[in-house]
Amino acid sequence: MGDRLRIAFLGFRHGHVMGLYQAARRHPRVEVVAACGEHAETASALRHAAAAEANAPTGAGGAVHLTHASFEDVFEHVDFDAVAIGDVYARRGRLILRALEAGKHVISDKPLCTDAAELERIMTLTGTKSASPEPRGGEDGGDGGIGGNARLRGRGPRVGCLLDLRERAAFRTMRRLIVREGAIGSVRTVNFTAQHPLLLGRRPAWYFEPGKHGGTINDIGVHALDLIPWLTGRRVVEAVAARAWNARLPRFPWFQDAAQVMLRLDNDGGALGDLSYLAPDAAGYRAAQYWRVTCHGDAGSVEANYHADVVELTRSTDPAAQRVPLDPARPGGCLDDFLDEIEGTAGPTGEFANGSSGAGSAGASGDSSAPLTTRDVLDAARRALLVQRAADEGRARVPLE
Repeated sequence: MGDRLRIAFLGFRHGHVMGLYQAARRHPRVEVVAACGEHAETASALRHAAAAEANAPTGAGGAVHLTHASFEDVFEHVDFDAVAIGDVYARRGRLILRALEAGKHVISDKPLCTDAAELERIMTLTGTKSASPEPRGGEDGGDGGIGGNARLRGRGPRVGCLLDLRERAAFRTMRRLIVREGAIGSVRTVNFTAQHPLLLGRRPAWYFEPGKHGGTINDIGVHALDLIPWLTGRRVVEAVAARAWNARLPRFPWFQDAAQVMLRLDNDGGALGDLSYLAPDAAGYRAAQYWRVTCHGDAGSVEANYHADVVELTRSTDPAAQRVPLDPARPGGCLDDFLDEIEGTAGPTGEFANGSSGAGSAGASGDSSAPLTTRDVLDAARRALLVQRAADEGRARVPLE
């Protein structure tokens, strides 16, 4: 094993975890020691894909090679340091807790869970419930449940998440302009559209089963609640209004295919967002509205979307928008940050997200690569669940901190 982190994969019920599996297999600091699929239909499909790849003249190397059929069997019989979780949303919380209670680290697809009580327990087990600053890497001598692997000793179990909008070139460029260079002054408003295609019949069927999805704000909005503080340096402190509803799926009345939010920032600024599953299926994730983000500040505005090849910057004195070339993307950044935090090594800024006071203050670090920490992950998850609850209960002016 050497100094590599041994990861066991639990569940392959969403496509996002496939990308993490391939990244982990390629990563020089990771050893994939187990891949478990309990869902029979999914496991069968994965085995067929692996067999087809094995029989191909030049296999692409992208197939999942299942090793176990029971999560409990993995916990009982596999020697591992961390789990990667990709089960249905409603089952993730209990799997995360099972791992943390065993002293294991966790990296998960988003959302982490759908239940606030589970998240509270996760925060307790990771030591993130306290408002006090999280210690920087190496200050705590805890062994993190990693046994004798000295390089992987840290501060107890850590939690990573695939909040990968931070990896995109356009948003990294926006963050540099806003946070490090102050190009538009203090951010006063954020507008974002995160319209997704529904892809009914291709999207996993469990999305539309009662009790398994947990709400569209918790599902998609957690990205925004991580992105906005990181992008702007401003904390999201209140859900002024939130709504989630069934717009066009009478067959599945419990599924929220539409959602909108109005949020307040810590400088009394605001954010408006649409998180609906209403994007045209054919255009899908290529639509211009897919994660289009516009920030207005005291001295100008900046805008880009997920697929942008430039960032548009308009200062107060500019007669037209400047087309700013993109900084490099950071593919695999979520996994790298997870590994760095476990190892207790500093990220590119020399610290973990500005010393750990949360994603909202990470902006003060002044670097487009400020690392994603356990505290950032759980803070975004907590706020997403609170906003989702506000929508479900029809409540307004809900404090988020």
